[in-house]
Amino acid sequence: MNSFSLMFLSSLLPVLLATSCADVQAQSCRPSGRIRGKNPPPGQCNTGDDSDCCKDGQMYPVNGCSPPVSGHTRAHLTLNSFEEGRDGGGLSECLGNITIYSNGRCVEAMVVDECDSTMGCDEEHDYQPLCDYDMVDASRAVLEALGVPKDSWDWVDITWSNTHFGLPTLI
Repeated sequence: MNSFSLMFLSSLLPVLLATSCADVQAQSCRPSGRIRGKNPPPGQCNTGDDSDCCKDGQMYPVNGCSPPVSGHTRAHLTLNSFEEGRDGGGLSECLGNITIYSNGRCVEAMVVDECDSTMGCDEEHDYQPLCDYDMVDASRAVLEALGVPKDSWDWVDITWSNTHFGLPTLI
């Protein structure tokens, strides 16, 4: 084999490996099952911020995994309230900070809850459906800081990363 062929093959190997790894990551978070929804008791599902309530008999996917975290993990951002008695479900707790990127801006936000992709449609989860594996819920302040128009607050394509020191705005 001449040196040109060897050089070409060795330069192609990283591309093939990267393609193979990207393919594996894309397939790593598939639904692992389903749960059957049931209607919440009267007045028990808070529909604030356009939240949905589980519907009797509807099947909801269970996702027992999360996407691989990178410097810019792709996700979808939705509006949620984290106040007691609002549409956020259970009690909030601080789990650290992340940086959210969208609309040409970035904002540092405190993580106060985890959107459950393995359980839902029950009292603990405010009778709301399970979250998709790639969801990030955010407050109004985060969406405003990102400059997202109000008519898009229900679904925003974002990337996010774990926060490192020295980033701009804490919301």
